[in-house]
Amino acid sequence: MTATSQGRIRRAALVTATCALVVTGTVALAGCSSEDPDAGTNGVGKLAPEKIQSTTKAAAGSVDAVRLSGTVVTSGHSYRLDMRLKPDGGTGSVTSEGTTFHVLRIGEKLYLKADAEFWSHADGTGHKDGDAAAADKLDGKYVKVPQGDPAYKKFSGFTDKAVLLDGLLTLHGKLATDGHHEQSGTRVIRITGDDGSGGTLDVSLEGKPYPLRLVRGGGAGTLSFSDWGKDFAVTQPAKDETVDYGQQLPTS
Repeated sequence: MTATSQGRIRRAALVTATCALVVTGTVALAGCSSEDPDAGTNGVGKLAPEKIQSTTKAAAGSVDAVRLSGTVVTSGHSYRLDMRLKPDGGTGSVTSEGTTFHVLRIGEKLYLKADAEFWSHADGTGHKDGDAAAADKLDGKYVKVPQGDPAYKKFSGFTDKAVLLDGLLTLHGKLATDGHHEQSGTRVIRITGDDGSGGTLDVSLEGKPYPLRLVRGGGAGTLSFSDWGKDFAVTQPAKDETVDYGQQLPTS
């Protein structure tokens, strides 16, 4: 046997061994015989799109904590969210019209924390509401939001894991799969509603089939999901950091 023949045999053996070792890799190697995009995955990519949607919703509901970040457009207003959610509460920031405020929910208690400028302009007119003293009093404090105040329903929805995810993870229209993709180094299967007009959802093909990225239909925002199952503390603010304004917030 010539040296050239021996070299070819060694190279062929090396390619075979490499392919066997990279069953779960994310990059297809030239020369490997397997081209199955679902090789080494959790198998969700082989399911019908309706089943993928129900499977990822079940996975999202099976753990207590998640981080949600991105934008939501609703009722003509755009909100940028960075929230951590679990069944008994949530915490994080919301930015709207250039103003950022903190939202905290513990059980049924909801708090907003913002600076004086936020409270001065919270009526949406762009002008002070005439109660600058009240705004100064609320500056930097956790303001308890009464359950009867319109702001309670509006902002508590951003902290309700079950309600929020159930609505967000439902695509609209006829479902279809849109190929294998990657999100932040994780392989995903993408499903769409009405060719994307009803939204698109990327579902992890590695480990649990958690939803990782959602593009809402109609330009209603894009959201990323992370830190699935990573617990976090939701702590009652100190008494001297809290203001209970009564039955209605000053600008509601």
